[in-house]
Amino acid sequence: MAYENALLAVADPTRQKILAALAGRRLTVGDIAAGLPVSRPAVSQHLKLLKDAGWVAEAREGTRHYFSVNPATALALRNHFETMWQHAMRAYAEHVGHRKTRR
Repeated sequence: MAYENALLAVADPTRQKILAALAGRRLTVGDIAAGLPVSRPAVSQHLKLLKDAGWVAEAREGTRHYFSVNPATALALRNHFETMWQHAMRAYAEHVGHRKTRR
């Protein structure tokens, strides 16, 4: 996974609001735009970026396009940060242990 792209995609406040609106449900561009102070074309552009970064899935039903959050991306980032945290904690524990033995 391209963690940098996934993180850059959610750095924008509008995209954060879009993901929050999609939490646990599927919405159309019009539904999303109705709750935001941006145009439908702007929402479409944000959704394209979120989709390219793996955050959003799109399903077509007839002429309608429904968008939903892709939980796999959030899980992959969570696992990435969990791994980083574990490495940091091990390094800290080793550092503290090393300092105690030198005294």
